[in-house]
Amino acid sequence: MAPPPGQPQASAWMQLVPIAAIFAIFYFLLIRPARKRQRDVQKMLDELKAGDKVITSGGMLGTVMAVDRDIVQLRVADKVKVDVTKSSVVALQDSGTSSSIET
Repeated sequence: MAPPPGQPQASAWMQLVPIAAIFAIFYFLLIRPARKRQRDVQKMLDELKAGDKVITSGGMLGTVMAVDRDIVQLRVADKVKVDVTKSSVVALQDSGTSSSIET
C-alpha cells in the first residue's frame, strides 16, 4: 500500500528498528540472566564435595556423603543415606538455614 500523497515512504531500516529493540529487551531481561543462572548451577554441581549441605529439586535437605559421576549420596537422617542424581541438587543450604537434620 502506497503512502498518501505528500508523506514520505518509511525506509525498510526504520521498520526493523522496533523488531531489533524487542529482541534486545528479550535478550537482556530473559536470555542473559537464564544463562548466567545455568552457569552458576553447573559450577556449583561441579564443585560438590563431601560435607556440603544441599537442597534437592524435591525439597529434600541432606548432607553430601559421596559424589560419583552423576550420583550423589546424601545423608538425610542418622543412618539413612539416599542416592540422588547430581542434576536433582538445586542449591547449597545457607549456613543460617536451620533444619531438622541437625537435631
